[in-house]
Amino acid sequence: MKLTLVFRWKQGKSFPVKIGLVLGVLTVMLVVALLGQSLTGEQIIQRVNEVLSPETSWGRAKMTIVTTSGGERTFVYESWSKNKGEMNLMRYLEPGRVKGQAVLMLNHADDIWMFFPRTQRVRKMATHAKKQKMQGSDFSYEDLGSGDAFIEKFTARRLEDENKEGFQCFCLELTRRPESDVSYSRLILWVIKDSFVPIAIDYYVENDPSRHEKSLIASDVRTIDGIPTAMKVVMQNRDDDTQTAVELLEVRYNLVLEDTLFTERALKR
Repeated sequence: MKLTLVFRWKQGKSFPVKIGLVLGVLTVMLVVALLGQSLTGEQIIQRVNEVLSPETSWGRAKMTIVTTSGGERTFVYESWSKNKGEMNLMRYLEPGRVKGQAVLMLNHADDIWMFFPRTQRVRKMATHAKKQKMQGSDFSYEDLGSGDAFIEKFTARRLEDENKEGFQCFCLELTRRPESDVSYSRLILWVIKDSFVPIAIDYYVENDPSRHEKSLIASDVRTIDGIPTAMKVVMQNRDDDTQTAVELLEVRYNLVLEDTLFTERALKR
């Protein structure tokens, strides 16, 4: 015999609900809650890295830089990524003065080449170039190209869960490993529980883990090709009183990308 619950609206209407369905939903919710409680910081950051590092991706994005004087500079670029962020290529489409300029980042931005269309030259950048600002923005090349940094260059510790930007979040503290050359001493991340998308990140300077330098806020999270994606991120620089917004205009995942795309020769195409 199947049991049925009857729920009654204030207006007097009623509708049947199978008790098995109700119990099933409650069980799933309980299991998800228990799993969330049992996850360690290292396990959570591993899931975050999986979300942020798809096997391949392509996107077209608009970057808007707000300067200290309140002026704005806008760039539009295409980017390709392969091997879970190990190989990255960016090519500028707008404005005209940088159109065709390209940046190739390999080994998670440890190796960087730049192509300048006016001179038709490719230049290998020094190792420390990954810490430089990209087009004078509040993002460094390291911020955009170090796909494995969260798990390889930091240790993760879970803090107390919090509500952030309207989401129930895991809160993590990432501390730089002693052997790492990453630009930040530590990070605080707020990670949406049901998607493992970082909705906010606080960055602390390389030589002073108490000095909060930058903050990133993500928004407009959508599922694209099965992957949860923040369509807009804003980086605020507390030291310089500037900010940079990156908005994804188009994005695709799980594409077939040849290795030859990520070469010095291909920069001149």
